[in-house]
Amino acid sequence: MPVQHLTVGIVAVKRKLNNPWVDFEWLPEAVLPGLPAVAPGTRIGAEGAVERWYIGPADITFHSGETAHYRDNLVSGRPAVWVALREGADGAWTVAGATVDPYEGEAFVDVVTDKVEALPMPHEIAVDLQAFVDAHHVDQPFFKRKRDRKDPHAEPDYGLGHPARQPGRRS
Repeated sequence: MPVQHLTVGIVAVKRKLNNPWVDFEWLPEAVLPGLPAVAPGTRIGAEGAVERWYIGPADITFHSGETAHYRDNLVSGRPAVWVALREGADGAWTVAGATVDPYEGEAFVDVVTDKVEALPMPHEIAVDLQAFVDAHHVDQPFFKRKRDRKDPHAEPDYGLGHPARQPGRRS
């Protein structure tokens, strides 16, 4: 099964909150098509109460069995990369995952402590993804299952919990 790996950089935004319980909010903000020349955890800019940080690298894997999902993402009108950030025990935020599969990205929100965003897909990643889909996509025909017809002359199947099926009881 063909697989392709891309390594991307993730930028997050840190905002000061006016909240008695939480000082800052971290959210993924951008996906870089390559790795920048700065170390993970580097502050790369600030505007008032908002800081931008290079969080670190993330691996995106294309699987040939998921090309229909990738195609759905590409034709959506707003191709996206889903990024999840997670806070470590030391309080530092790291990349928990990144994907271009919209259904996998939807599953990222199941971890309620992660911060998940669908970020705009950089053109370079969209070109690589489209090339992968073009090379490996195989249309799967849709087969509608048909139910078995019930025999109108068969005895009714009441199941084990039905009183007519209890031991020692006659119907």
